Amino acid sequence: MTAVRKFRPAHLAAVVAASLVVSACAGSAGTEGEGGGGDGFDYGASQEDVDAALDDLDPVTITYQAGAQSPQSVSALSAHNLKEYVEGRSGGKITVDVVWGQAIAGYGEIDDALADGRVDISYALPIYQPTEHPEFNALATATAGMPNSPVLGELVGNAALVDLAWNSDELLDRYEERGLTALTPMISTGTYLSVCRDEGTSLDDMDGRQIRVASVAHEKQTMALGASPVSMEYVEVFEALQRGTVDCTFAQLLPSEESGLLEVANHVAYTSEENSLSGRSAGANLAGVGYQKLPLAYQQIIFDSQMEGFAVSNDVITEGHKRAIQQLMDAGGEVTQMADDADKRIGEVNDELFADIEESGVIGSDVQERTSETVEKWRQIAEELEYADEGGFEDMHEWYDVDEHDFTPLAERLFEEAALPHRPQ
Repeated sequence: MTAVRKFRPAHLAAVVAASLVVSACAGSAGTEGEGGGGDGFDYGASQEDVDAALDDLDPVTITYQAGAQSPQSVSALSAHNLKEYVEGRSGGKITVDVVWGQAIAGYGEIDDALADGRVDISYALPIYQPTEHPEFNALATATAGMPNSPVLGELVGNAALVDLAWNSDELLDRYEERGLTALTPMISTGTYLSVCRDEGTSLDDMDGRQIRVASVAHEKQTMALGASPVSMEYVEVFEALQRGTVDCTFAQLLPSEESGLLEVANHVAYTSEENSLSGRSAGANLAGVGYQKLPLAYQQIIFDSQMEGFAVSNDVITEGHKRAIQQLMDAGGEVTQMADDADKRIGEVNDELFADIEESGVIGSDVQERTSETVEKWRQIAEELEYADEGGFEDMHEWYDVDEHDFTPLAERLFEEAALPHRPQ
């Protein structure tokens, strides 16, 4: 097993200060007619064996479009980690040019940018394209009722999601059909909570409110609460809440903190675990034609970076939760559990959503049962590895310390069980 180099949010300033080569030029990974050949190496091989496999290969530059808006954001840690891992593991033969803020392709055109070589690998949001990615949308909807506690719940839910995605032939076939290669087929950026301008989470409180939603499932949950769903790009939500164009948004804490939402909408509510809001999965790490043309050993290095990526992603999510709650408290806000009647109504909608998924057959049968079994599997593994919550969302800014949590053991187990069978060969 190679040494794990994990980023911690406490080291962000040092990471950002490092020289990052950011390029607006893509399509540099390989040339026409090349790729996929050459010798590879076993997962966990020594650096000496990796160097030998790369000995006769020419240096390449790949363009990676990160999900973060800037290298200074907490969520940029995932991109910094990928860059360091790939460049280090390749002995400098692969240079990763990181592009921030969707500078090359917006979320709606990432598939095309990967397919035509403008971008080689990218963080993507297939959840925004339910028509083009119905399997992704269905599996994201099936996250309803997954654990949603600040640390253990996030870790279990995120691991279960990745496991389910790697074992969904329908999802993987859709990516292949669109000329894409999954590096991580689904990635969560955390559970969804209700973020509102005004207090109150009962059905009476929610009745008539305008709620910004992020998925088709959220639309149904919103209407069941007696509110009206509003669809808009996430970058527009801050101003909409500030002006009162919308009353609430279903949102994740990390992006809410980064965009300052909690300064203008400081009444946050989470559901019970069994009735959690669906749509936990936000995105995926995908590769296109540039990656597919690379020599096998280069593809394997990039693919292997995803093991560390899962551990760092959970660092990002949990640290994002902590910062968000701190921002909320500084704004004089509150975080509470959703009122019983509204919570129950969401659970009823979740049952309907699962029934719809089963009827559609888009991701096979027995979806709810498979989801529950996978969640329980990773709950047991996480508890065996002694992961636990030391408090709730309400006081997370007081009890959580990212430097006291190492998610690598579970990340290694997840990668070996779920991702490794899909490693390039």
